[in-house]
Amino acid sequence: MASVDLRLLRYFLAVAEEAHLTKAAERLGIRQPPLSQQIRALELELGVTLFNRLPRGMELTESGRALLADARNIIALVDQAVDGVRQVSRGEAGRLTVGFTGSAAFHPFVPSVIRRFRDAAPNVRLVLEESSTGELTEAVAEGRVDAAFIRGAQGASRNVVVESVLEETMLAAFPADHPMVRGRPRKRIALSELAEESFILYRRHNGPGLYDAVISACAAAGFSPRMAQEAPRMLSTLSLVAAGLGVSLVPASLRRVNIEGVVYVNVTQPAGLRAPLNLIWRDAPLSGACRKLIEEVRLCRAQQQG
Repeated sequence: MASVDLRLLRYFLAVAEEAHLTKAAERLGIRQPPLSQQIRALELELGVTLFNRLPRGMELTESGRALLADARNIIALVDQAVDGVRQVSRGEAGRLTVGFTGSAAFHPFVPSVIRRFRDAAPNVRLVLEESSTGELTEAVAEGRVDAAFIRGAQGASRNVVVESVLEETMLAAFPADHPMVRGRPRKRIALSELAEESFILYRRHNGPGLYDAVISACAAAGFSPRMAQEAPRMLSTLSLVAAGLGVSLVPASLRRVNIEGVVYVNVTQPAGLRAPLNLIWRDAPLSGACRKLIEEVRLCRAQQQG
């Protein structure tokens, strides 16, 4: 049976189900004489008679009836396999691992894209990983993570493609009892007013994009920030601010994080004080699911910009 052409099995099924050569030929979109020849070829290959030729139709023999159920199962399995492969190719099935940094996860764009992707490809097994920019870049380069939302532009030198998604403003985060915000909080400050403050920043190794943006902006404002503490995670940064250990500059989307003891204030934006959000993926042939994620990111970005 392994040598039987699947096309012949499909012809056999059509004739068996129609019980008539002409009707089966019309269903298959071929002429009757070639169909008759193909059925005879199948019978010769199997060494059995599958049909009794009647004046007004075709009748399955005992051998034909024995083949019918198996032929249906074989064709169904083949069709299922082909459909599954095509779904994977189109990004509608398979597995996708998406990474994100802690601060990226708080921007509404990221959960919005994940939701859109889930709606568009419900049969894809989606795995989410949170880590630092450096760790995610390494994981993408090594193929352990398919794509990741990061806050920097690391990766191009490591066979990783970096695509800018958006940029957002940054806010100053103060302890609630800080003199600048105690009692009657200010709506906006100039970055230069923080020159004498102690800063708490996200570790550069974990988030070089945000770290470098802050250092560069402070330099443009005429000072070098005094580092009081570096934190391993963005939420840790805000926790240290709430504890009164210093001030910080964070992406505006983190205003959504309601941490008691932290007051956010808009900053007069000098050049460069922007928080980037980028999508990275490996510079290699991509899975259908990864291509679909990139497509959803671009569609979502275009809609927001339009």
